[in-house]
Amino acid sequence: MMANPAIRADAKADENAKAAALRNLVNFWHTLTPQTISQLASVYAEDATFQDPFNSVRGIPAITHIFSDMFIRCINPKFVITETVMEDNRALLVWDFSFALVSLKPNLTRKIHGTSLVRFSADGRVESHRDYWDAAGQLYEQLPVIGAVMRWLKFRMA
Repeated sequence: MMANPAIRADAKADENAKAAALRNLVNFWHTLTPQTISQLASVYAEDATFQDPFNSVRGIPAITHIFSDMFIRCINPKFVITETVMEDNRALLVWDFSFALVSLKPNLTRKIHGTSLVRFSADGRVESHRDYWDAAGQLYEQLPVIGAVMRWLKFRMA
């Protein structure tokens, strides 16, 4: 028995909308600058949540503050999304974040490898965004004093 053509067309339109939402998000992150942060509301829902190893916030103003602060604390922060997986209203993004710290060895470019799990609302904007990355191994170990402690702990736990 053949599926109803209208149902197939609706399903195809839904898949196209999800793919477009994901492309829009990836493009936003690839082109993120202090000037483009103002476009956050076109990609994130008004009451979206954002969580990473340091923050857990809700709403465009709070998310905007985190990303704006990144440009104050970091030199040339850049996200490169290397892989995406989409299922239903969820997407997994695999990324590399390169940056230098204003306050610590500003000539040293650092890189963090991580993933984000995002959920899209019905209108295609992000309703939740959670980053997963190893703050201890990829950031703390590179810092003076605490880095030595973190490396020692890692050695002792191995």
